[in-house]
Amino acid sequence: MEKGFTITYEYGDNLYVNPTNRCDFNCTFCLRHNQGSGGSIYTHNLWLEREPTKEELLASIEGRDLSKYKQLVFVGFGEPTYRFDDICWVIDRMKEHGTKIYTRMDTNGTGCLINGRDICPDFAGRFDMVSVSLNTDSEEEYNAVCQPRFDGAYQAMKDFTREVRRYVPTVMMTVVDTTITPEQIERCRRICEEEIGAVYRVREYIAD
Repeated sequence: MEKGFTITYEYGDNLYVNPTNRCDFNCTFCLRHNQGSGGSIYTHNLWLEREPTKEELLASIEGRDLSKYKQLVFVGFGEPTYRFDDICWVIDRMKEHGTKIYTRMDTNGTGCLINGRDICPDFAGRFDMVSVSLNTDSEEEYNAVCQPRFDGAYQAMKDFTREVRRYVPTVMMTVVDTTITPEQIERCRRICEEEIGAVYRVREYIAD
């Protein structure tokens, strides 16, 4: 597959950052499986020929007119917490430069497993919002649909989401409306709002 070097890209009113293609999941519904358009998403080829350095991440972000965007979103075509320390470094440099923008991370919630430590405290003062993919309502279904690399990923995701609420103003959990039933959507709402205490969002699936 042809690879490029798209570090930042626009979608809607936001600027998205693509720090890595590495992921510890192999979700059955993931856009990465869409080979027909060369792996593109929203017209951008996000398959990286190599991972950008932290300096390249910073340069790509600050090379944009950030006043145009509502949010700066770290997500891309992989799980961003593989680059968590570098992302924190980037945000710290932006703050040192006086850059102000609402900052969000979209994650599968397994960053503590990936990094081998509790990363939740490091979100404090750096992120305004974290969005976690809940995906489904049971560990069995989660393992079947997401195919996580790490054992215990489902519980780790819920534990992370509950804990990161202590450090981030807005924490959201999401499901995709076409991948689960209406009954599962309601059970996920109860997990999110009653068990975790996060904001719940049902997302529409975007094919490409």
